Amino acid sequence: MHALSLTAPKNNAMTLLPRVDIHTHILPPQIPDFSRKFGYEGFISLQPHGCCQANMIKNGKIFRRIEANCWDAGIRIEECDQHGVQVQVLSTVPVMFSYWARPQHALEVNQFINDHIAEVVNQYPTRFIGLGSLPMQNIDLAIQELERCMNELKMAGVEIGTHVNGHNLGDPYFEPFWEAAEQWNAAVFVHPWDMLCPDRMDKYWLQWLVGMPTETALAISTMIFSGVFERHPRLRVAFAHGGGAFPGIWGRIRHGFNVRPDLCAVDNPIPPDHYLGRFYVDSLVHDPAMLLQLKQLVGVDKIALGTDYPFVLGEQVPGQLIEATKELTDDDRRWMLYRSAFAWLDRNPAEYDLPT
Repeated sequence: MHALSLTAPKNNAMTLLPRVDIHTHILPPQIPDFSRKFGYEGFISLQPHGCCQANMIKNGKIFRRIEANCWDAGIRIEECDQHGVQVQVLSTVPVMFSYWARPQHALEVNQFINDHIAEVVNQYPTRFIGLGSLPMQNIDLAIQELERCMNELKMAGVEIGTHVNGHNLGDPYFEPFWEAAEQWNAAVFVHPWDMLCPDRMDKYWLQWLVGMPTETALAISTMIFSGVFERHPRLRVAFAHGGGAFPGIWGRIRHGFNVRPDLCAVDNPIPPDHYLGRFYVDSLVHDPAMLLQLKQLVGVDKIALGTDYPFVLGEQVPGQLIEATKELTDDDRRWMLYRSAFAWLDRNPAEYDLPT
């Protein structure tokens, strides 16, 4: 591929285009001591650190230090206004999923998180859209909470992990969940967590640099090969970080299916090419050549702005890559900056004072 560069778009009006960020994380300002309440470790608590920071504590150790923009909606809105982001889609930090916990305890944790997100959205209904989280280690409880998120809390959908305690998303275990998500018109955001081979990736930040993209590629691949998208054509699923490593290994996946269908087509005989354009990805790829490859692979209408706000590995200026990749057309930018997001969420832009 020829060399690509980031340049300011010739049309300065592009800087005025709306931005809808589908990949942002939020936490409540206070989190109960669930470890003490339930009688075992592993749950996240918050420990204040100065006036504008807090430590996320797990098993008595600092898991991550966060800034006030991770819990303060007012600060989030100020920072959104600075960068022209009209709407953020809110989801929890994946470590809060608690898939490893006893199901009823995980349900309580997720209900606490979901109630908080719903409260923030209700306070600022034109600035935020909420995604819930679920106790996916028990599908019955997960479906119960999904229904509450959609019908009572009026969320747009849910965020789930790339696997649940080793169960890939293509496993039959998840089939009732996919049926329910399709039935209740829930957008599903798939985010990597609990990465493979942590002992081999404990240095150089490799769990986040290599492990996360690998997890996401595995999730997409198992959903394709198992026939999830075939059985549930109305599912609207978006994958974080531009689909992770999936775009880079797509050619190998397609070739493998063609030369060894006896190994690859055991659950779904439909070629994987059929499912390109059937799922969404966010734009968080940090590279113009990869963004253009994504456009060619899944289609511009399946790429939505995502920044991983407020974390440092995300895009610090929302939409900068989309806006400055000179090979994109103005219409491409409109799709990536806001139109694809509303299509995935099945929300009307007019409800948020934005153009169609």
